[in-house]
Amino acid sequence: MRILILSAVFLIIGFYSSLNDNNNNEVLIKDHQKSEIKQSLSQIPENKANKPSTENPTEGMALLIGHNLIDLEKELGKPQRIDESMYGYQWYIYNLDPTRYVQVGVENNRVVTVFAMGDNLDIAPFEIGQPVEEIFNTQYIDANINIDLNGNSYRFELNDTDLNIRPIVQLGNVYVQLYIDKFTGNLSSVRFMDAETLIKQRPYELTYHGQLIEPPILSEAMSKSVEVGTELEIFDLTNVLRTRNDLEPLKWDENTAKVAFGHSKDMAENDDFSHTSKKFGSLSDRLKSAKVVYQTAGENIAANYTDGPAVVEGWLNSKGHRDSLLNKDFSHLGVGVYQKYYTQDFIRK
Repeated sequence: MRILILSAVFLIIGFYSSLNDNNNNEVLIKDHQKSEIKQSLSQIPENKANKPSTENPTEGMALLIGHNLIDLEKELGKPQRIDESMYGYQWYIYNLDPTRYVQVGVENNRVVTVFAMGDNLDIAPFEIGQPVEEIFNTQYIDANINIDLNGNSYRFELNDTDLNIRPIVQLGNVYVQLYIDKFTGNLSSVRFMDAETLIKQRPYELTYHGQLIEPPILSEAMSKSVEVGTELEIFDLTNVLRTRNDLEPLKWDENTAKVAFGHSKDMAENDDFSHTSKKFGSLSDRLKSAKVVYQTAGENIAANYTDGPAVVEGWLNSKGHRDSLLNKDFSHLGVGVYQKYYTQDFIRK
């Protein structure tokens, strides 16, 4: 169904039931007061584009999709590190300059996805910081994405929240997921993907006819590598957002990271999504047990997100979590990821 008018407002909810301002963000200032939660509503503009683009991108980072590793390193150089993912590709991480931060997914020597958050990157036909009005006025954005691949048919259906804060645009054989910062009304980051990667990630409701493309089954050792890489990506992306907002970057704190990992693991093993563990108590209890000395502390938690970039963008669009990400008083951060449970613990030393 073609979207003619998107009149839904930006809702102050997360992407899934895992994000809720009332119970998934906690700030401790010794008296354990929680930050005030407010709503911010914005109107989505009218979509004036007539049809999806059938032409592949001709410029920008989208051109990397489908190219080989030699082309990637010729364009961007050697990455600062390589992280594993749960989808069969490796993330090549370019994080030296927060304004040029990018993750490039490489599978079988071929680029299959690019996630770009740096402000000074060529992501044509888009631009980080671009007003949402321009995007909806110039791009065809539909509630349904249909893909025919290798004799199989796939149909993604976007709900109102998807359309408001993470719509998808098709540019020929490249699919572009747009992460909209609903509090500023601007483009926060983009993810370019080929069809197979989109189907493996399944970021929207999916129906299909034929064979479903599944992510690989990971060994225990590989799962641990994915978790470690995701922790580092969340740390990097948090500092990209802080730099964008003229805040001091956070420093990594290993003991706090152990507390965060323990909480993610506890939530996963006990199917208990909460800041307060039945066994280990509140954030202040857990920090005290780990002998972490702090003046102020805060925590973000999430579950069931696609990966690190998706969860950070989810936190950014949730008032309480955003307040923690962009809190000028925090100085250090520890991140813990276990399976698809994510915890950020912030402290001020």
